[in-house]
Amino acid sequence: MLSDRAGKTDQVVLLPASIENSSAAPPGLYRVGFLLTCGFIFPFFAALIVCYLWRAQASTNWDPIELPQILKVSTAVIFLSSVTFEAARRFYAVGERLAYYKWITVTTVLTVVFLAMQTTAWYDLYKTGAYLGQNPHSSFFYLFTGLHAAHVAGGLVALGIVLARKSPRRELVSVVAFYWHFLLVLWIGLYATLVLVP
Repeated sequence: MLSDRAGKTDQVVLLPASIENSSAAPPGLYRVGFLLTCGFIFPFFAALIVCYLWRAQASTNWDPIELPQILKVSTAVIFLSSVTFEAARRFYAVGERLAYYKWITVTTVLTVVFLAMQTTAWYDLYKTGAYLGQNPHSSFFYLFTGLHAAHVAGGLVALGIVLARKSPRRELVSVVAFYWHFLLVLWIGLYATLVLVP
């Protein structure tokens, strides 16, 4: 397979993936997978938000619950995890492996902390009597936060795969980092909806 750099040089440049390991995924496959994944996830959550906004307009059985304060901290934590992952991605791109492993480890810890905080938020609500089926508002809260946490957990698995590889492709590291940024934007949208439209 010819590289896109082939037209910019007087020599033919071959991509290593095409000559060293024929079973390796072709370049660009991870990006396509990322775009398709986001293409499915984003409309799904957008539809949930639309349903939430529509249901909030009907006052019948709509009893807003008080959002746990820990959500403010967890929002800061997922923001920091996105920042540290971006730092790790950039260090990996320039071959700074030690700095990469340092920041990717910090990202992993922050992600686990975020999930722990979400679990704490659910427990705090449960103790106050705000259950999943209590009323539509509490149902949407658990739905928003639970589904988002599930996607974060899936991202944590992808992060584990990246860490398990001795020298993962830069493309793979970048795609998982972009997924992290996507999860951050998704969470901000969900949290803002819960706060602004109680």
